[in-house]
Amino acid sequence: MMEKRDGQAYIQGVLDRDRRMLAKTITLVESSLPSDQELSRQILDALMPHTGKALRLGITGLPGAGKSTFIESFGTMLTDRGCRVAVLAVDPSSPKTGGSILADKTRMEKLSVNNRAFIRPSPSGKTLGGVARKTRETMLVCEAAGFDAVMVETVGVGQSEVAVASMVDFFLVLMIAGGGDELQGLKKGVLELADAVAVNKADGDNVERAKLARRQYETAFHLLTPPYANWTPPVVTCSSVTMAGLENILNIILDHRDRLTATGELQAKRKEQAREWLKYLVREGVQEWFYESPAAQVLAEGLDGVERGLVTPTSAAAQVLKCLKGQKF
Repeated sequence: MMEKRDGQAYIQGVLDRDRRMLAKTITLVESSLPSDQELSRQILDALMPHTGKALRLGITGLPGAGKSTFIESFGTMLTDRGCRVAVLAVDPSSPKTGGSILADKTRMEKLSVNNRAFIRPSPSGKTLGGVARKTRETMLVCEAAGFDAVMVETVGVGQSEVAVASMVDFFLVLMIAGGGDELQGLKKGVLELADAVAVNKADGDNVERAKLARRQYETAFHLLTPPYANWTPPVVTCSSVTMAGLENILNIILDHRDRLTATGELQAKRKEQAREWLKYLVREGVQEWFYESPAAQVLAEGLDGVERGLVTPTSAAAQVLKCLKGQKF
């Protein structure tokens, strides 16, 4: 009975836009304690009807591209227009690096004290999947709390871009002038995820170099297949310092949303993201259960036999599956 009463307090606090209860709810969502996870599921289920209205933006870029400065400037522009903005991060490497996102929060001095903004450091986690799950659920909580835009920043490297792209409506890749070296450093797969590319730091003596870089990235995009029939990712320049080009980026994001909403592609994209996420969670749960079951020991013995050439992989797999058939999930 106590749990239910507590759950209602969290739910009402989020819907009332109480920042303290919002932070407490996110802390509960991030908890790995089974009792907290059960309560957070109840809360999220109750909040679901109040989600889905926010603009979901993903932002990535090479080290030195100025992500934090861009997010602060872009977020401030949005709040100046009356929008409420939440900033989240996907950073699976934070336990090793000492939590770079915390430094980002410190660097976003204006946004961190803006009462229309909410910055949440990344939850620490050993796996990208675990961190992404917390970030997805935190995004839903922020939407229920009435935020108009949720910006999700990739801080780690590798697959974090894919994880973020799979939970947002619009994926922005920040680049800097320099040409080939930067293009080589950015995986082709990341460009394929992009809904737009912005060459940042286009100010002072760097304006012409930024324009040249923009043309080079436009050429690179011609080699890729556009993600949507009705959208070709634009390449633009901007400056987080002078604010030049930021309004243009906002207009691009809004145009993207309007076009995909009109064709039904945005709704289809969100449905597909939800389906894939459900399947991922089931696979993750089954895998976790498997390695805690007796079949895991049979697998270990099978691996040893395969490595020593005593049994074929087919026979070893059959033994594992035979053991599994006798298990209760």
